Amino acid sequence: MSTTLPPVAASDPCRRAVRRATRRLMPLFCLMYLIAYIDRQNVSYAKLEMVGALGLSEAAYGLGASLFFLGYFFFEAPANLILAKVGARAWFARIMLTWGAVTVALGFTQNAAMFYVLRFLLGAAEAGFFPGVLYVLTLWYPQSDRARMVGLFMVASAVANAVGAVIGGALLDLDQTFGLAGWQWVFVATGLPAVLLAPFVLLWLPSHPGQARWLPQDEREALLERLRLDTGEIPAHDGAAWRTIFDLRVLRLAGLYIGLPLGAYGLSYWLPTIVRGFGVSHTVNGLINIAPWALVALALWLYPRTRAGHEARAIGVAGPLFVAAAALVLSVMAPWPWLQFALICIAAPAIFIGQPLFWSWPPRFLLGAHAAAGIAAINSIGNLGGFAAQNLVPVVRDVSGSDLAPMLALATALGLAGALIMLDRRRLEAPLGG
Repeated sequence: MSTTLPPVAASDPCRRAVRRATRRLMPLFCLMYLIAYIDRQNVSYAKLEMVGALGLSEAAYGLGASLFFLGYFFFEAPANLILAKVGARAWFARIMLTWGAVTVALGFTQNAAMFYVLRFLLGAAEAGFFPGVLYVLTLWYPQSDRARMVGLFMVASAVANAVGAVIGGALLDLDQTFGLAGWQWVFVATGLPAVLLAPFVLLWLPSHPGQARWLPQDEREALLERLRLDTGEIPAHDGAAWRTIFDLRVLRLAGLYIGLPLGAYGLSYWLPTIVRGFGVSHTVNGLINIAPWALVALALWLYPRTRAGHEARAIGVAGPLFVAAAALVLSVMAPWPWLQFALICIAAPAIFIGQPLFWSWPPRFLLGAHAAAGIAAINSIGNLGGFAAQNLVPVVRDVSGSDLAPMLALATALGLAGALIMLDRRRLEAPLGG
């Protein structure tokens, strides 16, 4: 297995460019993802009241929540191809404006049909953001830095779950303030920040290093040269970028990825319901849920740093999935609520920490617009696991009558994903460009 070029010295102009870009770009990307993730996951808190208000069953609500992923699936690859043409600045601003508007509209849902349509539109509006950032990171960061940057970016999802937990619980307790139900406040208050941030993104964000006026010329040239050397071993792609969607390597990675969002979204969707079973208020529910997501954030920050400058190995992605599966199984068997929650706090970071390493694989054989299309295809197909999770979890709950039984289904999916990754390890660890 080949290795990437070694990290450059701290005094090198390229390293200075990387540090400068990180200070300028990553806080904005993380803030955008934090808002995006809250707008995805607010439905898990709105659910605590919205189901009764609209007269929905758990399964019907799960279907509505999961339609987000179908919208994402159909529109993500086209969205990323448009991003590659028009640039991140304009496209990310458009994404934020539309997803914020749809989230606010969800606060005025009148019936199940309207809920279903708006959740689908939310997925369509946000499509292209997460894979778009992953693609943009390939334009800014050498291969040796990407897993670390993806990990830092994904920290925002963990922070979003923690912040969203507190916000979601507190907003539910605003019930009937200014005539709005608590679940309505959850959507309105979490959708507005995206709308307000969109103009700032349009003004602040350069689409690539060549547009960054804050990069000195020597640093810009050194960074671009390092990026060129990083991609020198990757063969050029023939044909239109959209054909990359059907590349067998892309489809294989997409299939391997499905289990990761299935576990992640299944846990984040259902965790507030598990904690509610402890007999706490909405606000306390949110506060308790800070713990697992704080651990996820810490793990996402630390774990990729242990692999900095090295290729991602299959065991680095699959190993944590096995740990997560075991912890979830034990959580169902544990006799005490505190032990159940402690095991879930072990599972949560283990579900997430392999993902930054996973996302270092596609840029090893994809460049430019082909990378934009391939990353989007992997994410959109893989995120069908989120669609499956938000339908599977409530169905298992309805059949079993237990709030913890769905953890067994998630454990099965995570264990299977880890096993498939290990079985495919030779191809995943093939030389650069292979």
